[in-house]
Amino acid sequence: MDLTWHGHGCFRLRGKNAAAVTDPFPPSLGIKLPKLEANLITVSHGHENHSHVDACAKGARIVDGPGEYEVAGIMVFGIGSFHDSVGGAEKGRNVIYVIEVDDVRVCHLGDLGHRLDEETVEKIGSVDVLLVPVGGRNSLSAGAAADIVRLIEPRTVIPMHYSIPGVKKELDAVDTFLQEMGVTEAAPVNKLAVMASVSGGEGETKVVVLEPRL
Repeated sequence: MDLTWHGHGCFRLRGKNAAAVTDPFPPSLGIKLPKLEANLITVSHGHENHSHVDACAKGARIVDGPGEYEVAGIMVFGIGSFHDSVGGAEKGRNVIYVIEVDDVRVCHLGDLGHRLDEETVEKIGSVDVLLVPVGGRNSLSAGAAADIVRLIEPRTVIPMHYSIPGVKKELDAVDTFLQEMGVTEAAPVNKLAVMASVSGGEGETKVVVLEPRL
């Protein structure tokens, strides 16, 4: 499976026979998405910066809530959560998605705004790639994001939802998260190719920073 980041919370997961896109955003964010082809689009919450499905080519199945789904061989498990630390009272609900493409399990935390309890971590299960918001302000701080990485123990973690040139949103840079994870050097890469795990996800978590494809 090939994984590319297109800025903010938007990724494209391309398998052998199907593709999924997460949290597409509108041009008003300050950066513009290419027209992404997908069989499936996941939406973590209703804010336009995470739910602009018109940015993608037509015909994709839209998944925007908790539950289990299968689209073109892609398995999706949506888990209810919140956009804040007070049960959604301030910013509403959020959906965490575990997306399985070609036996690779990717967890997209959306705009998660709180620490995870043991029950939610168990629901998420083993993860090959964790996509975690690290820019603070309206979602996890860098420190809280690093704590969640240690709870989930993915093979690979990719930071998202942080400040990049052009984005018209107050967010922190990725550097603080990298420091929290003990990473001193992280040269951005264009995409990540991931094979299905054969070792049960054991070993130290690898941090990968992706260049946004715009």
